[in-house]
Amino acid sequence: MIDWKAKLTSRKFWAAVAQFVTMLILAFKGSQETATQVTALIMAGAAVVAYIIGEGLIDAASAHGGQTIVVPEVESAEDAEKEEEEG
Repeated sequence: MIDWKAKLTSRKFWAAVAQFVTMLILAFKGSQETATQVTALIMAGAAVVAYIIGEGLIDAASAHGGQTIVVPEVESAEDAEKEEEEG
């Protein structure tokens, strides 16, 4: 199952999304200026999403009597490949 909280707060995920959209714009003959503006909007949106999720986790922790909520760390692609090779 995909951990969407971790994905949506991952800078690598948003950089990949921005890169994909940029390449689509350029592939369909869009201008470099348009691609740059769309990339900036995606990254700004990513910052907002990460902030909202982070604040939600803080609110959830305070609603549970101050208990610490641990968010699992997103592993890098290299770590996942190493585990697959070893396992």
